[in-house]
Amino acid sequence: MRFVVFGLTISSSWGNGHATLWRGLVRALTAMGHEVRFFERDVPYYAGTRDIHGLWDGAELILYSSWEDVLDRARAEVARADAAIVTSYCVDAIAASHLILDRAPGARLFYDLDTPVTLARLTAGETVSYLPPEGLGGFDLVLSYTGGEALRRLRDELGAERVAPLYGHVDPTCHRPAAPVESFRADLSYIGTYAADRQAGVERLFVEPAEARPDLRFLLAGSCYPADLHWPANVAFLEHLPPAEHPAFFSSSRLTLNVTRADMAALGFSPSGRLFEAAACGCPLVTDVWTGLDLFFSPGDELIAAESSDDVLGALQLSDAELARIARAARERVLGEHTSAHRARELIGFLEEEDDDEAAARPVPLAAAGG
Repeated sequence: MRFVVFGLTISSSWGNGHATLWRGLVRALTAMGHEVRFFERDVPYYAGTRDIHGLWDGAELILYSSWEDVLDRARAEVARADAAIVTSYCVDAIAASHLILDRAPGARLFYDLDTPVTLARLTAGETVSYLPPEGLGGFDLVLSYTGGEALRRLRDELGAERVAPLYGHVDPTCHRPAAPVESFRADLSYIGTYAADRQAGVERLFVEPAEARPDLRFLLAGSCYPADLHWPANVAFLEHLPPAEHPAFFSSSRLTLNVTRADMAALGFSPSGRLFEAAACGCPLVTDVWTGLDLFFSPGDELIAAESSDDVLGALQLSDAELARIARAARERVLGEHTSAHRARELIGFLEEEDDDEAAARPVPLAAAGG
């Protein structure tokens, strides 16, 4: 198959979760023999933090300065595509959507990697810049990073005819156990871009344990944090950590933390890619609790669920042997169910179903999607 994607970014992982996910998915698709063309607006904040400059055999990154400049190329690629995809937060999502809906001979997809944010903004009465004004009813398939109730709402509120979850994943060729690095050593680590609706969880599950255990080292990596935030003296801070350094980061941590954004936690069934990345690197995980967590991991066996700082402090007191057992179990689960290759096969499966007119008329069963 030949894919054309109009996305936020694949070239820079700074301040977003899209790039790493697309890199894994594109690598997996091309390994299966498919071709991918990824269109990305060349904006200054990603140009200055670009951590890849080209893709792999079978894939091409098309950077462009304006929609008008790239329109002829976009038309040509869409006309040749078996599947054309527009994603949330794509700078030119509305124009790309109209191009696909008007001209794509193959499957027409919208992939919302930010469904909780999308739905929260709609509920607040805000205009969502990447949604076509007429909704999503024209697309053959709407993919969502979030399952469960979010899928129903995409139908009811945005007119999506056929929906399916395409959850987070990890590329195990990039995220795998690595040699520890002394500068990354930590008793508890956390990777996460600043988000106002997540900061309360970071304070509860990271900052408060750090204050309670001044004898331990805590390490946070993430961009966009306000300069006036207070951090305990035993918290080290890295402003940006490129994906290439994630394996060493996780492999140098005795335990790592996942904190889910409020909108994602409220809807549930929205696993952060950090869960899969850390597990693939063999790092034991402690995470906040949300509906659907047990669809991806078994709390207590494959990770530690925490609702309070005391829960995190309890996790820090576990023996090295117990943490190693949890980490092994999580890694096995991820390699067996949550790699980029698994998601690529799911995507191809959705598209093959689309070729069957009867199947295309049937919605994906929500029970199978965590509903």
